[in-house]
Amino acid sequence: MGGEEKLRRHRTAGRVDARERVARLLDPGTFTELGLLAGAPDTPADAFVAGSGLIDGRPVFVGAEDFSVAGGSIGTAAATKRSRVAALAGQERAPLVLMLEGAGHRATNMLEPQRPAPNDLQVLADIAGRVPIVAIVTGPSAGHGALAAPLADFVVMVDGLASLFTAGPPLVRAATGEQVTKEELGGPQVHAVVSGVAHNVAADVDGALRLARRYLSYLPSCAGDPPPRADTGDGERTLDALLDLIPPDPRRPYDMTAVLGELFDAGSLLEVQPGHGPSLIIALARLGGRPVAVLANQPAVLAGAIDAAAAGKAARFVEMTAGFGLPLVQLADNPGVLSGSASERAGILRESARMFVAQHRATVPKLHVTVRKAFGFGSSVMGQNAFGGQTVSLAFPGAMLGGIPAAVGGATSGADDDTRRALVEHEASGPWQLARTATYDDVIDPRELRNRLLAALRTARP
Repeated sequence: MGGEEKLRRHRTAGRVDARERVARLLDPGTFTELGLLAGAPDTPADAFVAGSGLIDGRPVFVGAEDFSVAGGSIGTAAATKRSRVAALAGQERAPLVLMLEGAGHRATNMLEPQRPAPNDLQVLADIAGRVPIVAIVTGPSAGHGALAAPLADFVVMVDGLASLFTAGPPLVRAATGEQVTKEELGGPQVHAVVSGVAHNVAADVDGALRLARRYLSYLPSCAGDPPPRADTGDGERTLDALLDLIPPDPRRPYDMTAVLGELFDAGSLLEVQPGHGPSLIIALARLGGRPVAVLANQPAVLAGAIDAAAAGKAARFVEMTAGFGLPLVQLADNPGVLSGSASERAGILRESARMFVAQHRATVPKLHVTVRKAFGFGSSVMGQNAFGGQTVSLAFPGAMLGGIPAAVGGATSGADDDTRRALVEHEASGPWQLARTATYDDVIDPRELRNRLLAALRTARP
C-alpha cells in the first residue's frame, strides 16, 4: 500500500486500510486478489485492491480504493481493474461490494496513452438489477469514484469519516466561490437524510462492514436465484402486543417499527434509509425464515402521510427487491399522500405515481394489510386496490378508507346535512362493506396477522 508511515497516519485518524477492510468484510482466509501487479512502482496495485472471496460461504467480488496510495485516485490500470471486477461480478452472477475512499480520476492520466475501453460506470449500469451492488463509503469520495454510489443498490456511509461529492471543497470554491466543508458538502447528514443517495449510516468501519454482510444475507446472489432462507426457529404465534401498540383512534400516532418488530422473525428487521422520507418505513425482514421486503407507513411522522422523499425511496426499493424476487409486505396506515404547496413543488404527484407503478408492476407475491386508515392515492400506492396482484389483502376491523376523509369530503362538496351524516357513518362502518364485495379477502383479528401472512406465503409461488 502507501508505506508504513502513511498507513500509521491513516490508522491514527481512526481509519482502516484497504486490505484490512477487505479482510474484515470477507469470511476469514477467502480473499483472492486480482491485478496485484497493476500500476507503477510508486502506485502499488494502482490504489485499488480488488478480487473475490466469500461472505457466509457465498462468492462475492470486492474492490476497495486505497487512500494511502495517490489519495485513492483512479489511474489507468485501476480503471481497468474497476471494470474487470464489476464485469466478473456480472459474468459469474455474484454480488459486488465497492469501498469508496478516493479522489476520483488521477490528473496525470491525461499525460498517458490510453485506448478506448469500457469504464466501470458503464459496467455497473449493465449489471445493475442482475446482481446486488453494495457501496461502503469509508472516507472522502469524489468525482468518478463517488458516482459508483448512486449506481449501487445499498449505500452505507461511516459517520465522521465518509463524504460523497461530484467535486470536493477546493474545486467548489474555485468554481463557485462557495466555502464549504466536506461534511457540509456531502457528509452523512446530507446524503442519508436530505438527498437520499445513501441508505444507512454506521458508527464505524466495522459497523458498516457488518451492515453490508447483513444486507446481502437477505438477497440472492443474482436475479433469478431464490432468496436465501434462514432457519430462524420462529413460526406461527399470536401478536397480543399489537392491541396495545396500535391505538384504535386513527388520529393518534404510534411507532410502526414496534409493530414490525413483533410481526417479523425475532431480530430480523433491517430498516433501510430510515433518515430519508421517514414517514414511510422500508425494510428487509424474515417471515418464517423467508426474506421479505416491507413497506409500512409510519404514523409517528407526518401522521404517516407520504411525501415526495418517502415515495421516491419506496419506488426504488420496490423495483430493486422485486427484481431479486423478495415478496412484498405492505402495511397501510396513512391519511393520503402529502398535500400542500411545498409538497407539490417537491414533485409529490410524480414520485407517488412512480411508487404506484413500482408496486403495481412487481411480479412477486404481494401481501397487503390496511391497519387503521388509507385515504385517496395513499391507499393505491400501498397496494390496496383490487386486482393489484395481491396474494392476500387483509384489513383490521377498524380500518377506514375513502377518497378523502368523509367529514372533509362532505364539507368541500357542499353536501347537505343528511349526505354528510351518511358519508361519516359509511366511513365509520370500517372495512366490512369492502369485504362483502371481496375487495378484501378477510377482516382479521390483529393478533392473527403473522399467522395469516405466513399462510399466504405458503401458498405463494416462489
